[in-house]
Amino acid sequence: MVKPLAFKGDKKVKKRKAAPTDNDIPAEKKPRDSAADVQEDDSWVTAEASSDINGPTVIVLPSTTPTCIACDAGGKVFTSELENVVEGDPATAEPHDVRQVWIASKIAGTDNIGFKGHHGRYLSCDSIGVLSARTEAMSPEETFLCIASADIPGTFNIQNAREKFISVTEDGKDIRGDAESISFNTTVRIRMQARFKPKLRASKELKAKERISRKELEEAVGRKLNDDEVRILKKARVQGDYHEAVLDIRVKGKHDKYS
Repeated sequence: MVKPLAFKGDKKVKKRKAAPTDNDIPAEKKPRDSAADVQEDDSWVTAEASSDINGPTVIVLPSTTPTCIACDAGGKVFTSELENVVEGDPATAEPHDVRQVWIASKIAGTDNIGFKGHHGRYLSCDSIGVLSARTEAMSPEETFLCIASADIPGTFNIQNAREKFISVTEDGKDIRGDAESISFNTTVRIRMQARFKPKLRASKELKAKERISRKELEEAVGRKLNDDEVRILKKARVQGDYHEAVLDIRVKGKHDKYS
């Protein structure tokens, strides 16, 4: 199920919990698994490599006042000023309007990426460099190559199928897709939701597996644990053989009891 986008300032709706039934009561107490929190992480981070770019993105332009690429319901592409920016730093930008968000998806078998707007149509660049978003299906005109900048880490130059680049004027008012070469005006930042960034996602999932208290481990085993047993169980959670380790320690505890 696709999670709807949330913006800064939105009020969070509290969900009512249904009354528990007999079927909801677990057979044994299990430690909390916060890996699900990774799926819910809707914070915004900067893409550092083209392989990161996936899911909801904001294409931040190198204008004097931070702006991004946006489109309206009719498919007109324009520059939109970003309101959620800390001290004017484009590396902190977040969207405040769904028109500023593009869903990035990889094109199978290539390094190209398609950007789908909020209205379900793809960002496109025609033969004279005019950008629009009116096409429901992807053709070469709706695919782009995000080339990492060698000079500024965490930035990209977006190249179209005709090997021209998307660029913006310094005042952030005019955007086109016909720049002949890479320059400051073609250098963009791509902000994306943290839950879609591969390295960050893997790191958070690993930390989520490690994050378990001694009390929770003792509840799972059914007795007090010594320091070595705690270390064994925490390591097992990371390696994926946690339940086997719990069983081994339970059996060991029974043997020690009757020896």
